[in-house]
Amino acid sequence: MKDLLKRLNASAILIAVLTFVLGWQLGQKEIDLRWKNYRPALKVENKLPPESVNIDFQLFWDTWDLVSKKYLIKKDVDSEKLFYGAISGMVAALGDPYTVFLPPDQQKSSKEELNGSFEGVGIQLGFNKEKRLVVIAPLEGTPAEKAGIQPEDIIVKIDSKDTLNISLPEAVRLIRGPKNTEVILTIYREGDTNTREVRLKRETIIVKSVSLKVEQSKQGRKVAVIKLSRFGERTQDEWNDAVSNLLSDGVQAVVLDLRNNPGGFLDGAVFIASEFLSSGDVVLQENYQGQRNSYKVNRSGKILKLPLVVLINKGSASASEIVAGAIQDRKRGKLVGEKSFGKGTIQEAEDLPGGSGIHITTAKWLTPSGKWVNETEGLEPDIKVEIPKDREVKEGEIKNDIQLEKALEILE
Repeated sequence: MKDLLKRLNASAILIAVLTFVLGWQLGQKEIDLRWKNYRPALKVENKLPPESVNIDFQLFWDTWDLVSKKYLIKKDVDSEKLFYGAISGMVAALGDPYTVFLPPDQQKSSKEELNGSFEGVGIQLGFNKEKRLVVIAPLEGTPAEKAGIQPEDIIVKIDSKDTLNISLPEAVRLIRGPKNTEVILTIYREGDTNTREVRLKRETIIVKSVSLKVEQSKQGRKVAVIKLSRFGERTQDEWNDAVSNLLSDGVQAVVLDLRNNPGGFLDGAVFIASEFLSSGDVVLQENYQGQRNSYKVNRSGKILKLPLVVLINKGSASASEIVAGAIQDRKRGKLVGEKSFGKGTIQEAEDLPGGSGIHITTAKWLTPSGKWVNETEGLEPDIKVEIPKDREVKEGEIKNDIQLEKALEILE
């Protein structure tokens, strides 16, 4: 009897164990099945890829499912963030630092800058040949310029964030911020043995595109110096005002100062160049389909005959290089200063649903003679005049501006 009871007890225990194991396996299969069929709470529409793309998107959804299921910190599993991050990664895979996807907050900041007002320190950013984050130009009168930030300074860190492989929108987001807050940039400048830290206080940056002053040459000639700092929303109106003023003042020559002008709208470059050229090509554009089109002078300029010198430096990029290149190629005036930055591509800004956007490289531009500045790494000035690296800068003003002095000398 005792042996029988032992066998019965053992059988009961075995049945209980088997029941537990079977129940666990069934439960696990049910859980696995639920995860296999899981789709995120985000409402997904239009999931099919374009007809020209032969890609199985199952891998994408499998990865999405695994991250949603197994990632430790659940509060960070945000469907919208994952969605925008996936698009950003796709665009970044092109390897072009100027082609970027902009989520709504970054798209808003981008539009504010082109409109001419934002809160930050006043730096136009880009990338060098090694794809390191660099200063294209500090904007005139801003905290960055007053602190001595110069074109081609490499930004190694933004606060504690290393900038290796950083995207342009992310760098802009980190540098900008509310007025009166601070950001620390770790800078490396060619020729230095060590990096340096620059502490900057953010301000409301109002970017005026055009400023005018009248200089007197040694022989008493009136020379208009037009400083063009960018090609933005307000540029054309500000330019027209400046031209009207210089004509009423009876000036006899013009210096167009494009130093530290990082560019902007292509149509703005054509507008400015048309002030000095009577006809013909301003810039050639070769698009993504291999088609080459020309943008020609599109209006009657008011200062077509006045002698002209154009100032450029390492901070002259994109649209400012288009203007300088057209004037040089067409032999309308001399370029004085340093080799320009060398950005020969054109980005189109497209609005996307939900407030997002994309800046996408769609074409390269060439000077009227067919020169692409990306290949030559910038425009070479007709007369090279380098400002010493240890130049004195006070409140944004360059002391002993030998480039401007050379321009005035030429115009005599």
